[in-house]
Amino acid sequence: MAAEPAPELSVIVPVYNEAGNILPLAEEVRAALTGVCRYELIFIDDGSSDSSPAEMKQAAARDPNVRLFHHLKRSGKSAGLVTGFFAARAPWVQTLDGDRQNDPQDVARVWKMIHAPMPDPKLGIVAGVRKRRNDGALKWVSSRTANFIRRNMLRDDTKDTGCGFKLIRTDVAQRFPFFDGMHRFLPALTRRGGYNILQVDIEDRARVAGVSKYGFFDRLVAGIFDLLGVFWLMRRGTPARAEELPRT
Repeated sequence: MAAEPAPELSVIVPVYNEAGNILPLAEEVRAALTGVCRYELIFIDDGSSDSSPAEMKQAAARDPNVRLFHHLKRSGKSAGLVTGFFAARAPWVQTLDGDRQNDPQDVARVWKMIHAPMPDPKLGIVAGVRKRRNDGALKWVSSRTANFIRRNMLRDDTKDTGCGFKLIRTDVAQRFPFFDGMHRFLPALTRRGGYNILQVDIEDRARVAGVSKYGFFDRLVAGIFDLLGVFWLMRRGTPARAEELPRT
């Protein structure tokens, strides 16, 4: 029996208490990517206390492309992404938020766009930029302020680094230095590795189930320390590329 072809794209969705969103999201991913590319959909449960684990199992029962992972204790969104990065079997990983505010149709559109005909070998990440934000005023102001400060310190030129929509080369993602809050700096860390960033406009849909997990002051304090750490990393990293020399 011939081996099943490996997926071309691994869609990674960290989940924490997203009951009501998981099954619709899995169906949307299936509808968007069927016939576009070979894909796998990886859900990572970060210790949910609602019915999210049960819904993940239902999604896997309905679609053989769905794979499930479960953190033994709550570890955060960045840890969820890293679990997905190293579980991925495809050369590209696509990150989506579990709240369904990212539209899987944008995944299909961006995939076709960069594969027309082939991705630039220097392209490391495609970062989504939300055309309009479906968040409260406080979150909008805090995000805009954080983006302004980050762009000026890190020089990553990214308009919306907090957007959960990212398409990344898997080998690039697996080399990111891990820390809590890493997910807010993926474009800068990609540039640190010597790769280019492409930004694309995407839709930002209103949340229809569950509640936001983010507060203002906890993100502010943690974000300041993380920003200083990444500022240091950006200045202490020298990307090196090598090629094997032929035998003489």
